[in-house]
Amino acid sequence: MPMGISARAGRDIVVSGTLSDAHTWNLVFLELLLRERGHRVTNLGSCVPDALLVAECRRRRPDLVVVSSVNGHGFQDGRRMISEIRGCVDLERTPVVIGGKLGIGGADDGSRETILRAAGFNRVFEEGATGLPEFLDYLESLESEVLL
Repeated sequence: MPMGISARAGRDIVVSGTLSDAHTWNLVFLELLLRERGHRVTNLGSCVPDALLVAECRRRRPDLVVVSSVNGHGFQDGRRMISEIRGCVDLERTPVVIGGKLGIGGADDGSRETILRAAGFNRVFEEGATGLPEFLDYLESLESEVLL
C-alpha cells in the first residue's frame, strides 16, 4: 500500500470554497491530499453559495466538511456559512472545519478561532506554519475513529 494511504475505510468528505473566494488551487490541493489518504472527496469548487453547500451536504451526508479560504475573507464568509449549515437539522452534528487565510489584518490573537468555534465550526486551521500540520493531526484522529 502506498505511503500515506490509510488501510481503514475512508471517509466521505466535502471540500468547498467560500462564496467570495475564487481561488481553486487550495481546493485541488485539499482534494488530492484527502484522496491520497484514502478518503472519498466531493470538491464543490470556488465561489460556492451557502445554499448550494447546504443542499449538497444534505444530499451527500458527508462525514466531514472542509472549507478553505485564500482571499482573506474566510472569517466573514465562514460565520455566515456555518450559520446556514448549523441551521439545518440534518447537519447539526456534521463535523465542519475551516482553514486558510481567514483574515486580511495579519496575525490574529486567537479571537477568530474562538468566534468561529462558537459559531459552530468543529476546528479552525489558520494559515501559517501550524495550520497544515494541525489539519493532518485532525485527520489522523478521524481516521483512527471507528466508522459507525
